[in-house]
Amino acid sequence: MHQEGYDVTVVDRQPAAGMETSFANGGQVSVSHAEPWANPGAPKKLLKWLMKEDAPLLFRLRADARQWRWGMQFLRECTPARTRHNIIQMVNLGTYSRAMLQQVRAETGIEYNCLTKGILHFYTSQQEFDDAIEPAAIMREFGCDREVISAEQAVALEPALAHVKSRIAGATYTASDESGDAHQFTQGLASHAASKGVQFKFDTTILGLDTEGGQISGVRVRNAQGQLEVLKADRYVLSLGSYSPMLVKELGVDLLIYPAKGYSATLDIQDAAKAPSVSLTDDEYKLVFSRLGNRLRIAGTAELNGYSTSLNEVRCKAITRRVMELFPGMADPETAQYWTGLRPATPSNVPYIGPSKISNLFLNTGHGTLGWTHSCGSARALADIVAGRTPELDFAFTGISSRKSATLTPA
Repeated sequence: MHQEGYDVTVVDRQPAAGMETSFANGGQVSVSHAEPWANPGAPKKLLKWLMKEDAPLLFRLRADARQWRWGMQFLRECTPARTRHNIIQMVNLGTYSRAMLQQVRAETGIEYNCLTKGILHFYTSQQEFDDAIEPAAIMREFGCDREVISAEQAVALEPALAHVKSRIAGATYTASDESGDAHQFTQGLASHAASKGVQFKFDTTILGLDTEGGQISGVRVRNAQGQLEVLKADRYVLSLGSYSPMLVKELGVDLLIYPAKGYSATLDIQDAAKAPSVSLTDDEYKLVFSRLGNRLRIAGTAELNGYSTSLNEVRCKAITRRVMELFPGMADPETAQYWTGLRPATPSNVPYIGPSKISNLFLNTGHGTLGWTHSCGSARALADIVAGRTPELDFAFTGISSRKSATLTPA
């Protein structure tokens, strides 16, 4: 927006950019990760995993009406028709976003341990592999080059998997996907934007929104000096991740977003020959692996358990146990640096992007596990919408009619 002549101010409660959900995430730019959690096989898995402390997806039931409402809508999204619809949305957004990321990288020269070796999904469960065939076909139909390959081909692409070759039922490979350090990218992009005139207000907490005449008239904040202040603009973009619904609920904007607590472990690589260099997705355990220089980032799992960001040791150890099972001798698991963050998940995994029912309030939130994958495309499309243009992207935007997709408009 700043490039087009707009004055842009970014408000962040943290002392720098990328200090929350982007801080230590999985590091994948993965158009191929477009199968939503809500799919026909999900209800059976959830029942099996219910209350299992190290389950890949743990739905920890709470006396929380928002969680139950989210869960009921999640189940409604598990039909074959809804799954197909949601895959198409995520493939369209992901493909466009990846292209926009590549454009940003070329224009800015931001360094972030980028690897363009693709993403390899491997399956150590025959059932999981069989279930992946149809979603992969839908993705190919809409332009994601997710190729089904054999265990032998998978090991040829990533020799570090040789140790478990006999256990791999099959794999898929998307050569055009990428990986890198999202935290470094975010900080590099913020630094670049600041150098061009974008204003960043860090250590600034949003307290609420003022309205007048059916529009947002100001944002009440506590600034870095602890003073109360009202920030005013012509247009406002809501992009508060898991905290987005609470800010706009009283204004009648209903966002069905719930925090999915994700975990990661970062290991210093001791034997490079035993560590993967291609970014991997272990679908059975819902883990992703990304090589970040001499480090390996492993991230995944999801816990729907409110807004706590405390580390659960059982879930942490489950990650490193799986790493050592797949890549023994690669690193010392006792040196792992663990992290957890809240990913803003919608029941469908499709984010809210576009106008809200309030004419000068726009939405860019609810990206779940694909925040970085979808970030640059979401931002480009929303910039077009704010400027009054029709986005190039065919997507179920909020508040406007898509060329092909059903509109999902917040109440």
